[in-house]
Amino acid sequence: MSDVLALEGVGKTYGLGGPAPVEVLRGLSLSVARGEVVALVAPSGAGKSTLLHIAGLLDTPDTGRILLNGRDMTGLPDRDRTLARRRDLGFVYQFHHLLPEFSAAENIVLPQLAEGVAAREARARADDLLARVGLSHRADHRPAQLSGGEQQRVAFCRALANRPSLLLADEPTGNLDPETSDRVFDVLMGLVRETGLSALIATHNHALAARMDRVIGLGVPV
Repeated sequence: MSDVLALEGVGKTYGLGGPAPVEVLRGLSLSVARGEVVALVAPSGAGKSTLLHIAGLLDTPDTGRILLNGRDMTGLPDRDRTLARRRDLGFVYQFHHLLPEFSAAENIVLPQLAEGVAAREARARADDLLARVGLSHRADHRPAQLSGGEQQRVAFCRALANRPSLLLADEPTGNLDPETSDRVFDVLMGLVRETGLSALIATHNHALAARMDRVIGLGVPV
């Protein structure tokens, strides 16, 4: 299996040149193989969000390289990084961040339209994804009409709308009660397995982490 993501010797320090610089990451290397689901287990303050932002091309490291599908993304212009984010990466956060004025289906259609997909094709893709997560009957409901678990399932669908090669998820079930969290995680894993997607999923939940292919501990033993 080839690596979808590889971080090589990544370092990040905030406040460089200031009176109290904070080193968040030092010489960090990790990889995610094609089709692999990797759990990232880290306590607050260990650099988890910084790592995900760097992997997602939302932040730049001070040292090291970021390889995405074998392409060195380090030092690329902002335009190229933005295109790579839209085409190769899907993002899921603890809070769903759905657009409240649009329906569930429209939230999934919009990122496809930004990539030039025809409206009819984008809606068909949205309907297919919603069917996979058991929300066909909610396609035309707005986020305020959905439960927390339903909103997060729509967020999963939106993240997969443009068929990314890598999903990055930051505590994707952390805002849900334990029973709903388990159900929603089952849906996420089902989607990832069905599509052959690679994923790097940050979680505090060791039981969920144990269900993934591999666990990486950042600042903690695993």
